[in-house]
Amino acid sequence: MARVPQENDGIAWERRQGDSYRVSEEEIAAFHRDGYVHLQGVLAEDEIAQLEREFMAFLRREIRVEGRDFCDMSADYSKPVESFSIINIMLPSKYNPSLKGNIYQRRAASISQQLLGDGMVFDYDQLLAKPPNKPDAEFKWHQDLAYWPVTKDTRTASFWLAIDDSTIQNGCLQFVPGTHLEHQLRDHGPAHGDREKSHTLFATLAPADAPKAMEIRRGDVTVHHERLLHGSSGNLSSDSWRRAWVIAFRSKETVEEERRIGFTHSHNDKLEVLNSVGREGDSNRDASGISGSGQDSNPRPS
Repeated sequence: MARVPQENDGIAWERRQGDSYRVSEEEIAAFHRDGYVHLQGVLAEDEIAQLEREFMAFLRREIRVEGRDFCDMSADYSKPVESFSIINIMLPSKYNPSLKGNIYQRRAASISQQLLGDGMVFDYDQLLAKPPNKPDAEFKWHQDLAYWPVTKDTRTASFWLAIDDSTIQNGCLQFVPGTHLEHQLRDHGPAHGDREKSHTLFATLAPADAPKAMEIRRGDVTVHHERLLHGSSGNLSSDSWRRAWVIAFRSKETVEEERRIGFTHSHNDKLEVLNSVGREGDSNRDASGISGSGQDSNPRPS
């Protein structure tokens, strides 16, 4: 597979200094203007190779993951494991505590402080994998905050680390720039009936929305805002996986409030807790607590 083009290739090491990664003023401005930023070479090859080995141990089911924390985000919970299209593993550092405080997490802590200031703490992690030849591996359009409690200080830096080169062909992330500036969350509805059947929510694109496909290379990250609308298409490649390692840093007060109400980002959290989050006004919510939505709209690259 052709490598994703990258500017300044070979000099990212200058920005990595121990546990830190230097973010430029231009990149900080881009995060606040667009709702996301692409940071090149956050991890060196030897660092990402170690994480990749840990990632594959989960995919091979060598590490026990409880219940719905190993699922397919493209389908309901009844889909057999051998047919998964978006393999989703929640809270890997819970199930393998040796991952806590790894180099990726430490660099992400440095970056989140530069982007959003003091008081940011680790909230959760997640592994996502799209095998080759999975055109149905579409992650529905959504805003992360629709999945989470809405608190007074919702500051979030959501990191998406590419384990593989991430391309349009294998289903890279797509962002809708500027949607983080909207005053209200988009309406989200359950993608497969209700939250008991599937964790997945989806929102609908507006006519003026202009998604941007984010092709990035192995070792790069994107960081996005909790209100930014994003999704991804299926994996049309015949030979390329699209694996990603997600980490979220949120304000300390928000993480404390999440845990107080029993919200841990596990898909095994109580249904009443899952149905209580993402609330910014309940005028358009059904009895399950989920906001209504229009017709489904699958992501397509721009």
